[in-house]
Amino acid sequence: MKLIVGIGNPGKEYENTRHNVGFMVLDAYLGSVTYQEKFNALFTKKTIAGETVYFLKPLTYVNNSGMAVAAFMKYYDIDIKDLLVIHDDLDEDVGKYKLKINSSSGGHNGIKSIISYLNSQAFLRLKIGINSEYRHNTIDFVLGKLSKKEMEVFKENVDTYKEIIDSFVKNGTDKTMNIYNTKIRG
Repeated sequence: MKLIVGIGNPGKEYENTRHNVGFMVLDAYLGSVTYQEKFNALFTKKTIAGETVYFLKPLTYVNNSGMAVAAFMKYYDIDIKDLLVIHDDLDEDVGKYKLKINSSSGGHNGIKSIISYLNSQAFLRLKIGINSEYRHNTIDFVLGKLSKKEMEVFKENVDTYKEIIDSFVKNGTDKTMNIYNTKIRG
């Protein structure tokens, strides 16, 4: 059993914002699906290559993502090695991505919350670059809408993000990191 979490903020006003790229990747991967609600999160379940996979969008807003993730993992008895969290990364340029495990939050409050609630950093993260014009006001920037150019770059890369999800489900963390962290990116 695997859990794929997209980090973002709920509500129309946050659609297509930089902080919501995690939600956007899940939407692109899943297409039109029906979500159920549990533990202050939206979730759906699919079977991929014989594996049960839950997809989760916390409704707790980015800064409290850990609450929903931890409750869901505990209820379904999901091992931390079977968790992939997809989120925005201000340290990477638009069009770049990085897979990381066992690292700090890097200042991302959603990841900080998940680490705190799980009491561990031992989960895989797909960090999607959003830095294009960042200057100084972090909050305004991450809550700002993706520009037309940024949205085009996101759409160009979405197939790679989908491949990463599939690889994680089928091959696990190590092989996925070996494949996708060595590819030439951006």
